[in-house]
Amino acid sequence: MTNQSSGKSRRYFGTDGIRGRVGVWPITPEFVLKLGWAVGKVLARQGNGKVLIGKDTRISGYMFESVLESGLSAAGIDTHLLGPMPTPAIAYLTRTLRAQAGIVISASHNPYYDNGIKFFSSQGTKLPDNIEFAIEEQLEQPMTTVDSAELGKAIRVVDAPGRYIEFCKSTVSSDIILNGLKIVVDCANGAAYHIAPSVFRELGADVIEVGVEPNGLNINDHCGAMHPELTRQRVLEEKADLGIALDGDGDRVVLVDNTGHILDGDTLLYIIAKDKIKRHSLKGGIVGTVMSNLGLENSLKQMGVEFVRVPVGDRYIISELGNRKWDLGGEPSGHIVSMDMTTTGDGIITALQVLAAMRHQELSLAEIRAGLVTYPQILLNVKVAKQDISLENTRIQQTIREVEKDLHNKGRVLLRRSGTEALIRVMVEGDDEKKVKLSAEKLATVVREELGRE
Repeated sequence: MTNQSSGKSRRYFGTDGIRGRVGVWPITPEFVLKLGWAVGKVLARQGNGKVLIGKDTRISGYMFESVLESGLSAAGIDTHLLGPMPTPAIAYLTRTLRAQAGIVISASHNPYYDNGIKFFSSQGTKLPDNIEFAIEEQLEQPMTTVDSAELGKAIRVVDAPGRYIEFCKSTVSSDIILNGLKIVVDCANGAAYHIAPSVFRELGADVIEVGVEPNGLNINDHCGAMHPELTRQRVLEEKADLGIALDGDGDRVVLVDNTGHILDGDTLLYIIAKDKIKRHSLKGGIVGTVMSNLGLENSLKQMGVEFVRVPVGDRYIISELGNRKWDLGGEPSGHIVSMDMTTTGDGIITALQVLAAMRHQELSLAEIRAGLVTYPQILLNVKVAKQDISLENTRIQQTIREVEKDLHNKGRVLLRRSGTEALIRVMVEGDDEKKVKLSAEKLATVVREELGRE
């Protein structure tokens, strides 16, 4: 990727760190060992500090944790090992434990056979560009080891889960008590398995745990935010008040109400924004993405709230919120950012804000979501030959124009490449569900015929 402000190109870092298939370069032990060393060498030039390492529950996390620790030690940097922890928890602990940086070993919502490495600065935000470029330059140098007396040490942080549980609870006012609520909490067999149930239980809820038995291979496997049907099923079976489904690294969430209706990130944003408006605590407007539903944009405008779209990815949301000095933004996937509480997307904190809104207004989840009218939106994924494939194909562009004309300016068409997989995401949105579905299938067929894997 290219950094527009400096004109430099990154060889290794993508929009969200480095991610890919385990065992396929660069997600290999050799590369990650040298990455740890390069990070350590760059940080050592800024002073003698410490680095936190946390991970999700993938089996490959053990391997990458070990080699990162070794690389950092070779560069003379101490590591504090957090074990399995949600990505937002690692951002929070990096900040509060005054570490120089935090390293997350996770591929978020991807299957177990993928993994990735991402970094947080000492402020719990994305690493500054100059640090990323310095790490890339260091990676080109031969690896060396400091004198034995200067090697870094490794220390396990035993109270990390408890610290983060208390932080999550502190993001809602002390009068928010969840007594009387039966909640299904699906942790996707991921990083929040030993944290999320405790947060809601300690606030008074009756918690039914799902996806809390990670075995290294079952993360995101037909459970959690990527597959909320399981949460929906349990909510209906248990006659629960709602369900909370997190993804494998705990930074995104979707909810299910007592009727079995699945609430995506757009609906959660609407609930949180509307509650903040009622309590006069909304700062500025809302940042969404090109995937955000037109219904959300229209509803916010009717409430007098400015809505701005950015490309898909939390880094773009966070950047725009920072530029505008606003607090709230998010994606339909359930990745919600509340800058007044934390520095990155956090599924547990998002769920707590929705629960707080329900308590403030004395409404059920089904009642509090009722004001949002969304447009039918179809999203189809088409597997393609390679991740960076061009979409400037004559037949595809002609089909997009045909679909847009057919929607009579009452909808949207969007084609975009996945940032993490060799997929093209085809999205069509409009006021006529049948027409939207047919249009999406027509466009997806053309994309598959023109660019699909042979």
